Amino acid sequence: MREIQIMIKHGLDKLIAFILLIAVSPVFLIIALGIKLTSKGPIFFIQDRVGKDGKDFKIYKFRTMVQNAEHIGSGIYTEENDPRITKIGRFLRKTSLDELPQLINILKGDMSIIGPRPTLRYQVDKYNEYQMGRLKMRPGVTGLAQVNGRNSLPWSKRIEYDIEYVNNYSLWLDLKIMIKTVKVVLTAEGVYGERDEMM
Repeated sequence: MREIQIMIKHGLDKLIAFILLIAVSPVFLIIALGIKLTSKGPIFFIQDRVGKDGKDFKIYKFRTMVQNAEHIGSGIYTEENDPRITKIGRFLRKTSLDELPQLINILKGDMSIIGPRPTLRYQVDKYNEYQMGRLKMRPGVTGLAQVNGRNSLPWSKRIEYDIEYVNNYSLWLDLKIMIKTVKVVLTAEGVYGERDEMM
């Protein structure tokens, strides 16, 4: 039953991502122009991440920080008034619109709409055998950890939520997470904290 639900999930992911990409294409264009006209640097932030079964892939986001952000300020930790975040980037983060390009990752089969957030290789290298369990499913744009604290949670707690999701997966759980995600996005809950974007 679980395997069937995961197959349905994968099919729905691609169908929904395809429909959404067409529907939000005007928004894509507006955001891309806004980024290009208001700050130097590329439109997209592209970074290597670890996906299902520990396989690397490239994740896509709209760039929300100034160039060379890793050499300025506090590394991957961002605060509400972090000067490295661009004006349009602040808006994109609060609305989670910076994640829109990940619809491309979903179509490619790298990601799901819902699942554990994809992490960096150096983080995965520190996992113990139990924590490696979060890599048994495709990473998601949103997930159980994101609707229970988002970036305000310590990594250990996020991993616990992710493993709970993997071990108890069902389409019903996905539906509940999606409903909670809408609330989190509307309230901008947990937007600031440890982030992994360096541009």
